[in-house]
Amino acid sequence: MARWNPAHVALRTTAGAFILNTGIGKWKGDEKTAAGVHGMAKGTYPFLDAVAPQPFLKALAAGEITLGAALLTPFVPAAVVGAGLTGFAASLLGLYLGTPGMHDKLRPTQQGNAIAKDVWLLGMGAALLADGLRRKRS
Repeated sequence: MARWNPAHVALRTTAGAFILNTGIGKWKGDEKTAAGVHGMAKGTYPFLDAVAPQPFLKALAAGEITLGAALLTPFVPAAVVGAGLTGFAASLLGLYLGTPGMHDKLRPTQQGNAIAKDVWLLGMGAALLADGLRRKRS
């Protein structure tokens, strides 16, 4: 069983609660919400065009709920949740970089601020992953 690291509490609880809440909100999303989220995502990730908007939103919501809950669960190893959070944040930043109007060079526009802030999630995930892997080798 993984050892709960007190230094990870702030990283895991803030990211976990935020992502869990976002996933729960998406789970209740209507057709309009699904179409908007799906439309934005498939603009950057064209393979998502093969998935209908409502199932896409449900899958995204389930992924966020799972990741958020894992971050909040003490016995899930830091390396595991760090890898999950890093991958999730990287996909969000890919959306930021791949969507026209979100940034001017790398600097966020007003439209891009909501996603550009997810760079913090990437840093949190990388810190959890690195520390989890370091502790595994010790």
